[in-house]
Formats: sequence, structure tokens, C-alpha cells
Amino acid sequence: MKLVGAIGTAVLSLTLGIAAPAYAQQDQHGEKQDHPQQQQSGQAQAKPEAGHAQQPRQSGQKQQPQHGQQQQQQDQNKQQQHAQQQQQQDQSKQQQHAQQQQQQDQNKQQQHAQQQQQQNQNKQQQYAQQQQQQNQNKQQQHAQQQRGNQPPQRTQEQRVQQSAWQQHGSQHWDSDHRTWQQRGGYHGYRIPDDRFVGYFGPSHGFRIYGLPFLVVGGYPRFQYEGYWISAVDPWPEYWGNDWYDTDDVYVAYVDNGYYLYDRRYPNVGIAISISM
Repeated sequence: MKLVGAIGTAVLSLTLGIAAPAYAQQDQHGEKQDHPQQQQSGQAQAKPEAGHAQQPRQSGQKQQPQHGQQQQQQDQNKQQQHAQQQQQQDQSKQQQHAQQQQQQDQNKQQQHAQQQQQQNQNKQQQYAQQQQQQNQNKQQQHAQQQRGNQPPQRTQEQRVQQSAWQQHGSQHWDSDHRTWQQRGGYHGYRIPDDRFVGYFGPSHGFRIYGLPFLVVGGYPRFQYEGYWISAVDPWPEYWGNDWYDTDDVYVAYVDNGYYLYDRRYPNVGIAISISM
């Protein structure tokens, strides 16, 4: 029994002695195999580190395009703002010009309307004044005609005047009257030129009827514009019995003397004398 145990122990020891070196070689071989993997793993780990070191450069490269885009966007915004401001200014100028033009047109229209209205008013006023003047003239003419148709109511003075004038009528006036040259010239009062131009002459007719009247030396005398006018010549009977009441007469200075003319007979003048 002891021999068998000794032989088993020896076999076991031999077996362990052979197996131990083989296991040790396997372990070394495994370690060698593991080491290249570790080196590869280390290299793999080192590569990511290198890639991590390159990341800042890539980020800087990315930031540069972003900055360019921002600058471009800002430039575009500025251009758009400038264009909008310019457009707004142009629109404002156009609106102001249009408003000014419209205001000027309105002012012109108002001025034209006012001028037209003023002209129309002036025309209406002129027409009304002319119409009023015509009506007044017609009324005056009608009144004069009415007075001419009615026999005048004479006062005592007028009856004396009528008698004096009728006594100095002449049926043969051509032979009865004498001019101032035939009488030796006029030696009476002379009317100043400015007074004569203003109140005497063919353009200043008047009627003797109603003027202050006197009979001096049997000859009729009447007052006109502050001057006494005395007849020194007979009047032709074809003038009519009431010419001194109804006819317009005027005083003229002819051939160095004063004469009284009836407008109905402008070629016949009777010699008169002027006094103050």
C-alpha cells in the first residue's frame, strides 16, 4: 500500500512539473499578445487626443465664416435701412411738393374766383348805377315835359320880366340891332378868363327864367353866376314870346364884345353888357 501511494505521488509531481512550465509559457505568450493590444489601444487613445488638439483650429475656422456672414448681414441691413430712409425721404419730398402744388393751385383758383366775383360785382354796380341814372334822367325829362305842358304860374316879378322882354322884341331885327363894333366897341366889365371858361360859352347853357331880374332904363337885366347881364339890343321876334322862359341861352365873347345866344338860333346874338 505504501508503494502504491509513493508511485501516485511521484506521478502527480511529474505531471505538475511538466504542466507548470507550459502554463508559464502560455502566460507569457498571452501577455505578449495583450501588450500589442495595449499599445494599439494606447495609440488609439493617443489619436483621439491628437484629434482633440485639432478641434480648436476647426472651431476657429468655423467662427471665421460666421463672422463674415454676420458682417454681410449687417451690411445688407444698413443698405436696406439706407434705401428705406432714402425712399422715405423721396416720398416725403414728393408729398410736400404735391401739397405745395395743390396749395398753389387752390390759391390761384381762389384768387381767380375772387377776381371774377369782384368783376361781376363791379359790372352789376355799374349796370345798377347806369340804370338808376337813366331812370333819373327819364323822370327829370318827364317832369320837364310836364312843366312845359303846364302854363307857369307867374309872380309879380315874373310878369314884370315878361313885359320888359316883350317890349324889346323887334320885327325888323336885322336893321334894328347893332354890333359892338357898330357901337364903337365894348367898354364894359370884362369877365376873367378862368371864370369865363368855367361858366360861359356855348358849353354852359342856362335859362333866364327864375334868375334875379331887374329893369334898368327900360331894358331887362338878370343876374347869372354873380354877374349882371343887361340887354342893349332888341331880340328877334321869331325867337318866340317866351324864349327867356323855355329856351337855353349862353353868353359868348365875339368880335371884342359879349353877346347872348339862343341855342335854337346859334347864328343870332344880341349885344349885352356885363357888370358886377
